[in-house]
Amino acid sequence: MSEKYNSETVCVQAGWKPKNGEPRVLPIYQSTTFKYDSSEKMARLFDLKDSGYFYTRLQNPTNDAVAEKIAKLEGGIAAMLTSSGQAANFYAIFNICEAGDHFVCSSTIYGGTFNLFGVTMKKLGIDVTFVDADADESTIDAAFKPNTKALFGETIANPGMNVLDIEKFARIAHKHGVPLIVDNTFATPINCRPFEWGADIVTHSTTKYMDGHALTVGGAIVDSGNFDWESNAEKFPGLTRPDESYHGLTYTKSFGKMAYIQKATAQLMRDFGAIQSPQNAFILNIGLETLHLRMERHCKNALAVAQWLEKNPRVAWVKYSGLESDKYHKLAQKYMPKGSCGVLAFGLKGSRQDAIDFMDRLKMICIVTHVADARTCVLHPASHTHRQLSEEQLIEAGVAPDLIRLSVGIENVDDIIADISQALG
Repeated sequence: MSEKYNSETVCVQAGWKPKNGEPRVLPIYQSTTFKYDSSEKMARLFDLKDSGYFYTRLQNPTNDAVAEKIAKLEGGIAAMLTSSGQAANFYAIFNICEAGDHFVCSSTIYGGTFNLFGVTMKKLGIDVTFVDADADESTIDAAFKPNTKALFGETIANPGMNVLDIEKFARIAHKHGVPLIVDNTFATPINCRPFEWGADIVTHSTTKYMDGHALTVGGAIVDSGNFDWESNAEKFPGLTRPDESYHGLTYTKSFGKMAYIQKATAQLMRDFGAIQSPQNAFILNIGLETLHLRMERHCKNALAVAQWLEKNPRVAWVKYSGLESDKYHKLAQKYMPKGSCGVLAFGLKGSRQDAIDFMDRLKMICIVTHVADARTCVLHPASHTHRQLSEEQLIEAGVAPDLIRLSVGIENVDDIIADISQALG
């Protein structure tokens, strides 16, 4: 699809291009290996001199078709599917950081990512400084060091629902000669395209809205192709100096704008192997075909629920950027004028136990670890997804002890509100 289609058409049409007599629907290439007629042809694939398929851990036609669709939705030049959103975020950082390096990250990110960056990656010798994303530029500037290699944030923070000022973060990152990496899971490219605001790399947990039905776990990394690695060559030797594991090949010289994704695929996926299965990629593609329809309904329902909660006397506070009273409403209107997402956060008047009791009384709405699929669901992050964080870390991550995360689905909104109403008592 070389033509410039609207996102709705890209959701349905991009990625798979059947030739005469081929299946109209993307096939599942359920094979670990691919056959070649000569040893030389396969050798050239292993040397990265030719493009093609030889082992699904590195590339698979089903996965590549879906990755291409996601790249087109985001306006990027290339994408890579991973086994999960956590794997995508790990690869996105590890592709440009090594032991002794440092990166800066918004503190209001998903608890699993916070733990990955703040605990696990430190064991690999990669340090992180968490910053208040709402702080002024000079305050965030102060977190950068000579060995800083990236700046990371979430378009919409999970579960605090903070909206990232992408342009501000991009200015800061580029001032220091590093890329801005944005996790765009909640907004999706239907509602926000971070590359248009200066971001360089985008990640997704495709498990969420992109799949949309809680069927498959997966992730994706998308490269804008805009960051000039060669101009900052001393910071990124993994991309700009010879890779001994590929006979001294230099990614920027051999692949140009495709260097980042090519390295992530040929080196990290080769060595870590956190692939998305072709079966999961096939299911993900089915979800992507209706992403534009579902996001519109999610946002419409979530706004109605947020407005109802805001007026309820049992509710202490509501965080949803679609509300005019919300702190991030102006930023959301700038970056996501069509709507943000279907997830909102709120707190009840009373104790932490009151929040737990409320959730236990829900009938249609289920308590699940998942978020951002067709079914309305609820979670108490301090007790569940962010349970591993200390009280201080919870506050730093923007997770209040009474915060209830409500993922509003695509059911009839009157039924959603009725269930919440009876549970509030």
